[in-house]
Amino acid sequence: MLLGFARQKNKALKLIRPALETSMKILPVILSGGSGTRLWPVSRSDYPKQLQRLVGDETLLQQTVLRLEAADDIMQPLIICAEDQRFLVAQQLQEKNIKASLIILEPTARSTAPALATAALWVQDPENTILVAMPADHHIDNKQAFLENIRHAAQLAAQGYLMTLGIPPTHAHTGYGYIERGSALDAQAFTVKQFKEKPDAPTAQAYLETGRYFWNAGIFVFRADHYLAALACHEPKVRQACQAALARARADLDFLRLDKEAFMQAPNISIDYAVMEKADNAGVLPASFAWNDIGSWQALWQIGDKDEHDNVIAGDVIVKDTARSLIQSEDRLIAALGLEDMLVIDTPDALFVSRLDKADEVKDIVAHIKEDGRSEIKEHLRVWRPWGYYERIDQGSRFQVKQIMVRPGGKLSLQKHHHRAEHWIVVSGTAKVQCGEEIKTLSANQSIYIPQGTKHRLENTSLLPLYLIEVQSGDYLGEDDIVRFEDIYARVEATATLFQQDDESDVHEEEQERKVSL
Repeated sequence: MLLGFARQKNKALKLIRPALETSMKILPVILSGGSGTRLWPVSRSDYPKQLQRLVGDETLLQQTVLRLEAADDIMQPLIICAEDQRFLVAQQLQEKNIKASLIILEPTARSTAPALATAALWVQDPENTILVAMPADHHIDNKQAFLENIRHAAQLAAQGYLMTLGIPPTHAHTGYGYIERGSALDAQAFTVKQFKEKPDAPTAQAYLETGRYFWNAGIFVFRADHYLAALACHEPKVRQACQAALARARADLDFLRLDKEAFMQAPNISIDYAVMEKADNAGVLPASFAWNDIGSWQALWQIGDKDEHDNVIAGDVIVKDTARSLIQSEDRLIAALGLEDMLVIDTPDALFVSRLDKADEVKDIVAHIKEDGRSEIKEHLRVWRPWGYYERIDQGSRFQVKQIMVRPGGKLSLQKHHHRAEHWIVVSGTAKVQCGEEIKTLSANQSIYIPQGTKHRLENTSLLPLYLIEVQSGDYLGEDDIVRFEDIYARVEATATLFQQDDESDVHEEEQERKVSL
């Protein structure tokens, strides 16, 4: 039963909550809400690092979930992510045939304590469910050792401990929080004596020399009911707000959308501050696997595959007399000559060049870009949608050119625009187009004109991707000039909600229709 509101008659929750077995089970809770701006310009708020392929062929999110597969005692993961990233998360799980217990959508960022409170409240059998909370954007070597550590921590969690995995430090790192061990719990695990904030260099060196400190990796293992009890004791407002947000949640396709008004009442606080630093039953298990949070470009260089001169190269790159550098290109040639300890990251709309040991200061660049209101902080030229993507090619004061890709079976919403007309030219594939009352089928080299204010829709009914060029013209070309009437991805209701909010604010009718759907 759901704690605190077993009698809640929420049909959406009943439909999508699976039955849990009465025996102790391990439920992974994957936290995928970060923005990862320290890896700009690759990682951006709409497409953060956990959704990127930074190490290997899978994204960090995919690697995190695949790390847990094929274990009989581990349930399908629960994913918690931002609303704006829901379709990207779902698509990446689908690519690897990964089935999740549920994807919970956070309407606003509230750090890890509320996210995990929502997960614990969602569980039907909290006394027999061990939650394993972990970020979606870390790199871990040795899957078997990781699973062994998780199971060991779960055994201690079943006894009443709020466990965390501590990373044995390899050097005096000033960018991580530290955990000081206390007395022994068993042959490997310890009680937690205290948590420490990120130290300065001399303090970090002193921690390293004692041998009693571990890096805080943000991986936690506890029984769902024990975490809820700790919240009730130390941060009751977190539990109360999340309980209300879950009680008023609604199903949205394969997602569970938390109530925004209720969730915003939760304090913006991490599990470390909310519970772990205050609890007298916290424990730490030293990890026996290699770990990296990929929190900076220098961290990515450290774990990357290096050439004979310690360079990490990705993409179309030619180097000469270059050493100890990270150079990455997405779609054009980079030629580097005579570089040492340098970082060169090239994307279609931004180039970042820095000394490798100064790359952490990219946060200052990101802050400047944000202050200027530039789009490079938020999205790439290629913008992903549930049906595929569009990519900006060129634009001017009254025109914009995009490439559009629609996946097989993908279908854009039935929509219209108040301020622009569109001209579609099919490059490859077959397009089913509705323009007004007319429906046409177009193939390569055929085109159609969509007048301003005309209802229209695009669909790919074939088994191959559809590619076309879109030319927009008009006095306003923003993405918020979309009025949706029908949508298979359930975005029309979200638009209607925004319209209702505008009505309450007496916003003009035409401005209402320009509101973008979620």
